[in-house]
Amino acid sequence: MREIVLDTETTGFKPEEGHRLVEIGCIELVNHVATGERFHVYLNPERDMPPEAFAVHGLSSDFLADKPLFNDVAAEFVAFIGDSPLVIHNAAFDMTFLNWELKIAGYPTMPKDRAIDTLLMARQKFPGSPASLDALCKRFGVDNAGRTLHGALLDAQLLAEVYLELRGGRQAGLALASGPATKSGVSKVRIDRPFREARVFAVSAEETAAHADLLKKLKNPLWLAE
Repeated sequence: MREIVLDTETTGFKPEEGHRLVEIGCIELVNHVATGERFHVYLNPERDMPPEAFAVHGLSSDFLADKPLFNDVAAEFVAFIGDSPLVIHNAAFDMTFLNWELKIAGYPTMPKDRAIDTLLMARQKFPGSPASLDALCKRFGVDNAGRTLHGALLDAQLLAEVYLELRGGRQAGLALASGPATKSGVSKVRIDRPFREARVFAVSAEETAAHADLLKKLKNPLWLAE
């Protein structure tokens, strides 16, 4: 099963007020395990950077000035996420911005139920407890020491680990043994065990008679079929 853990950074809270995406970070998971495949891009929002937003992610207008527009990377982004579910923390926020940008670029928008919202998962699992990404990293022992500012790719990497823990975490002792692969791609595992002769148990006359009596009580027993 393929899933995409996704995070974005923006110039503000509402695209209808003129705010835009400035960063997208995606991590590919297969069966809830990161594959190493990723999509990451900074974007030129074609507007100024409000001080409040800069304080969150540290992306200045000067830094973003030579970065591509969303329209320039839309095809690559759409191809990377494919039709996979999107794992997002506070999904409504990111999905609103992504759909706004997709619509401007002439691409179909995405249904809201495509997103798996880890914020909702955390609130359901730990009602009344803090459910920010930092709080969940602390709860699950995920190292977020490098998160001095928000960053889409770093946050997606942290969220991938948090998501695994929210789903139950890695179960110790369930890893499959691996060995050299055959031509068919299937690993062969050798297990050395001491050889034991088969044990023979003789059936007594009393047991044979009891079995015969039981068969008489059964309707058309298979044991008497010819």
